[in-house]
Amino acid sequence: MQKSETKKAPAFIADCHLGKLAKYLRLMGFDTLYFAQIDDNDLLDLANAEERIILTRDKELYMRKKAHCVLLKAVKMEKQLQDLVKMFHLKKHLHHFSRCIVCNEPLKQIDKASILHRLEPKVRRYFSHFEICKKCDRIYWHGDHYKRMNALLEEILASV
Repeated sequence: MQKSETKKAPAFIADCHLGKLAKYLRLMGFDTLYFAQIDDNDLLDLANAEERIILTRDKELYMRKKAHCVLLKAVKMEKQLQDLVKMFHLKKHLHHFSRCIVCNEPLKQIDKASILHRLEPKVRRYFSHFEICKKCDRIYWHGDHYKRMNALLEEILASV
């Protein structure tokens, strides 16, 4: 019997100029670190230690070649995301809305009753499915914001 190998999804680090890209990669389910400020040497060390791909628009960082680094030429996040989907065949690894967009942790389903006291009245009334980030305690549900982000992701993926 032949063993089938499935390549694991890539993990990324987005440099300090790519916060929106990091958010959308997380929305797609990709383990993506982002730091508003980090020293380039620390970024390179972390990328190597955790086998992450650095995403950058910084030519000097890219030229250092001390880690797997991708120089993004596009300025707009949507084009950057399209380029990454093509480059790394990301459609195979999609797991939409499975990570916290703030801290990158995997989300866990949570019973509505246990968070009822934290929900706004309209959210309490109209939604029944919730996820929570165990690290930062942020609660997620599939409201209008979710629908807008999902529509943008679908549009980007359809164009690839």
